[in-house]
Amino acid sequence: MSRHDVVILGGGPAGLSAARRLADLGIRNVVVVEREAELGGMPRHCGHLAFGLREFHRLLSGPAYARRLAETVRGLDIRTRTTVAAIAPGGEVRVMHPDNGVGTIAGRAVLLAFGVRETPRSTRLVSGDRPWGVTTAGALQQFVYLSRIRPFRRAVVVGSELVAFSALLTLRHGGIAAAAMIEAGPRITARRPGDWIARLLLGVPVLTQAKLLAIHGKDKVEAVEIERSGARQTIACDGVVFTGEFRPETAVLAQSHLALDPGTRGPAIDQYWRSSDPQFFVAGNMLRPVETAGVAWAEGCAAADAIAAGLAGQLPPPEPAVPVSIGAPLKYVYPQRLTLPIGDISPLLMKARILSAARGRLRVSADGRQLWSRWMTALPERRLSLPIARLLPDDVNSVAVEFIKD
Repeated sequence: MSRHDVVILGGGPAGLSAARRLADLGIRNVVVVEREAELGGMPRHCGHLAFGLREFHRLLSGPAYARRLAETVRGLDIRTRTTVAAIAPGGEVRVMHPDNGVGTIAGRAVLLAFGVRETPRSTRLVSGDRPWGVTTAGALQQFVYLSRIRPFRRAVVVGSELVAFSALLTLRHGGIAAAAMIEAGPRITARRPGDWIARLLLGVPVLTQAKLLAIHGKDKVEAVEIERSGARQTIACDGVVFTGEFRPETAVLAQSHLALDPGTRGPAIDQYWRSSDPQFFVAGNMLRPVETAGVAWAEGCAAADAIAAGLAGQLPPPEPAVPVSIGAPLKYVYPQRLTLPIGDISPLLMKARILSAARGRLRVSADGRQLWSRWMTALPERRLSLPIARLLPDDVNSVAVEFIKD
């Protein structure tokens, strides 16, 4: 077993920014484990310009951004093509490599930064046949940008969050027509003017309140059937791209000792980015689905600072901890607990999201006493920030986040 100060699991924006930050802080006995052959994470598959302003102060394509990230960790211990099989108490990580076989590495601290995965069609309860031409946005990006393959010629995009618009750009880059973007809700999930850009600049019909009923085709996709305003409609296409419904990549944690939060579906953390096992820290899109690469990068830096403080014995013990509770229609909040004394909380934390669109008052209470509230119109998948760090007393016993509908 090889032992290190820090083991970082995941070579995307969060993992690489953490490795660079730790090295800058003088902690160089760090190993980064990445299952792919190249570093960079999901941005490697995104050929459009949308990355790098926060980190490198210039607008970059996804592949260029991934290369810049990889350059920042040149000279550090990076192990690609290495899959994590299991984690265990004591900071132990079981890994597999196609050439080196199975082994175990251990860290005084371990950072979990695996990222997210998309929900496939098989778990979305869409009826119809199982023809060729049904894919996710991530798989589409790999077809177009990495393999230079055009998997179909005319596609329907299911979903309207930010990644769905990335899929539209990928289709355009690959010379694939977009037959329509369909959204079950009354408006798009991404911020406007995304739908106007899709309609006016890309020429793509954006159909809201449109439910996908079935995918038709025997050997390959021939059409989709949707329901809109009570009427059924058929759209001819040879491809269907499912987007969104992300979830943290926690398969390796399913049988582990770490506590997972049912709302985020990722590991529950405190304000120091620590999981239920204080040797295991979490950053990036393992915390929740899904944020931009720039946010994940910043979280990696912040988690690295916490790890460095922990290695130096400067973090408070994980107990006592104050639970942070939520109620419907909130989907989740993180951190899910606050270690006492509360101290400073990173502005990247105290975030929440809502399950369905609602108008009302977002409220935070401590021990039953209101600390902060704000009236708002909240939309699903939008990040809600709770600027309450300086309002929380150090002797608090419970914190509640509520959304009171009008």
